[in-house]
Formats: sequence, structure tokens, C-alpha cells
Amino acid sequence: MRNPLATDGSIAKRRDDRAADLAWMRLVATLLLLLMAAVFVATKRLGDAYAWAPYLRAFAEAGMVGACADWFAVVALFRRPLGLPIPHTGIVPANKERIADALGRFIATNFLTRQTLDRKLRNVDAAGAIAQWLADPGNSTKIAAFCGRALPELVEVVPKERIRHIVHEMARQGAQSVPIAPLGAHLLETLWARGEAQALLDRAVAEACDQLLARRAEIQRRVAKKAPRWLPKWVDAFLVERVVGGLVETLSNLRKPEHPWRRELQKAVKGYIASLATNPKLREEGEALKASILADPVFLRQTELLWEKLEASLLSDIGQRGDDVAQAINAMLISFAHWLSNDPALAAALNRRIRLWALRVLPPRRAEIGAYVSEVVRRWDSQTLVDKLELSVGRDLQFIRINGTLVGGLVGLLIFIVSRAVESF
Repeated sequence: MRNPLATDGSIAKRRDDRAADLAWMRLVATLLLLLMAAVFVATKRLGDAYAWAPYLRAFAEAGMVGACADWFAVVALFRRPLGLPIPHTGIVPANKERIADALGRFIATNFLTRQTLDRKLRNVDAAGAIAQWLADPGNSTKIAAFCGRALPELVEVVPKERIRHIVHEMARQGAQSVPIAPLGAHLLETLWARGEAQALLDRAVAEACDQLLARRAEIQRRVAKKAPRWLPKWVDAFLVERVVGGLVETLSNLRKPEHPWRRELQKAVKGYIASLATNPKLREEGEALKASILADPVFLRQTELLWEKLEASLLSDIGQRGDDVAQAINAMLISFAHWLSNDPALAAALNRRIRLWALRVLPPRRAEIGAYVSEVVRRWDSQTLVDKLELSVGRDLQFIRINGTLVGGLVGLLIFIVSRAVESF
């Protein structure tokens, strides 16, 4: 696939290649005309000394006529042959305005209709082209280096209050648009499935056991203060020891995965997760809680302080972070390219988005685009228009000269043979 993101250097190289091809085909067509002239002169000098000489002379003579006629036709499209003011020559420069209008209408009518664009874009793998271009380290490095250099200037130009307001609005709208209950259910399910919540529960149980064992003496003193005075102290100690020991044993057993309480807890958590994701009442309660938090002045002030600290940290030495930013952007671009290349669903979604965006933007403005094309062509001087058209189709037009030479020669030879046959009767 040709890279659609071609650089100016590659465009200039293709233009030079087309110019070289055009010059070569002109030379071939001209040399063929000179060859016909040389054959005609040679056979004219031979006269009728050889039986084949008149036939070859007729072929060469007709080939010269065909070559000259087609040379005139090809040259007359772009300029006046030999500079002579011959009518209906120099057609392209003389009709530049009409060509500009026709080209604009042709593009708008035949290339920018919704049906044409949709049919073409469905066969274009824009995501693949983007991934292939970004996967090239040279391209991603250039983008990253540019961003790293431009970042300090961008930070200085963009108003900080405006950035803060935009970030605040984006965060607020994002928080308002995301239902908190299903999000909480998803997070809780992820934590529970990965074991973080259960590990936290194990640590809490272990900490409770350690605290009970470490504070037995304190618990015994408190029990002794509350117990009747007639009750012997060894009874208080015995009761505390049994109670603490029972609690420690119960909590320790709770750490075992097969413990009934553990299974009941797991069942209860999973039920709560499912209820949190689907229960309309919990959803309403979650939205009400979210609204109250977002409207809380203390929360808003804390978020502003957090952003101010983050902003100060980012801007403190932004000039020295250019290389770090460039490396991060480069790694991000390469990772995105690999992700895009290895995820067909993502590539298909991106292609669909690009196609829908193009269909929303281009067809309604096709008249404007056509008018813009016409205006650009009108602004070209005649020589620029001639040069561009010659580079595009001039090589093929030289084949017309070559074919005219050969076909003209064959037709002339056929006429000569027929005329000889008629004379012989």
C-alpha cells in the first residue's frame, strides 16, 4: 500500500520521475519520426532498384505524415506549434477558466457524493495505514520530538485559567455521565476477583487477632473494674482468657477459604455486586450520593487544590522535561500502532469512525470543495497549468505520437498495395 502520508520529498521525487519519463517518451517519439525520415530518404535514393524499396518507402512516407499530424495534435493541446498563431491551438491555456470550472464540478459531482465516498471508504484501511506509518520509528520520533519542543511554548501561550476550566468541566461532565453504581459494581467485582479485597480481609482479621492478644491485660483490667467486688480475681482472668481465646480462634478460622462464614461473606459480596449493577434503587442512591459529593464546596476546593499542586509540579521544570515528554509520546505512539495492528476490532471501529466522519463532513460541502478546486486552478498561471497536465498525461500522449507513426505507416503501406493492385488490372 502506498503511504498516504507522503512527505514533500517523496512528492518532489515522484514529480521528477514523471518529468524524466515524459522526456524519455518525447525522445522515443521524435527518434521514431527521424527514423521514418531516414528510411524515406534512403529508399527514395534507391528508387525501384529493389522490389521491396517502394513498399518500404510508402510505409516510411505515411509514417512521417502520421507522426507529424499527431505531434501537431499533442502540442496544440498545450501550446502553439512552432509559436505560430494557428487557430484552435494552445487549447489548455486558452480555456483555463473553463477547465477550472469543469474540474471543480467534475470532482464535486463524481467524487464527493455520499454513495461514491461510502463505497470507496469501505475499501480503504485508514487504520492500517496510520498504524503502519506510526510503527516506523522515524515517523513516531519526529512527532514526539516536535511535541517535546512545542510543549514549553504551548504552555506559555495557552491561558492557564482556561485550561483549568476546561479540565474541570471535562471531569465534571465525565463524572456526571458515568453512573456510579454500575461503575462501583465493576470495580468491586474486579477487586474481589483478583483477591485484593480478600487479602485485605485476611490482613484485617490478622490485625484484630494481634490486637486482642496484645491487649489481654488491658481487657482484664477493664473487666475487673466492671465485675462485682465479691467475684475472685482469678475468675475475671479465666473469663477474659476464654473470651479472648475464643475470639482469636474464631477469627483465625475465618481466614480459611472453606470456613462457612467465609463462604457466606463471599456469597453476600457477589449478591451485593449484582444488586449494585442492576438494582434501580441502589442506582438512584448512588446518583444522589454522587450529586451531593460533586456539589460539596469542600470537595470542589480539594479538587482545585489537587489540580493546583499537579499544575505547579508539571510546570515547574517543563523546559527540562522536553526529552522525557518526547520519549513518553514516542513510546505511546509505537504502543498505539502495535495495538492498532494487532486488534482487528479496534481497527474496524476506527475505520468506521473515519468513514462516518468523512461522510458527515465532505458530501454537504462538496460544492464548496469544488469551488475551492476551481479557484486554485484559476490562480495558476497558464504555464503552471500546462506543466501539471503534461506531467500527468504527457507520457501517455507521447504514445499517441508513436502509435500514429506506426499506424500511419501501415495505413500508407496498405493504400500503396491497393493502388498497385488496382493499376495492375
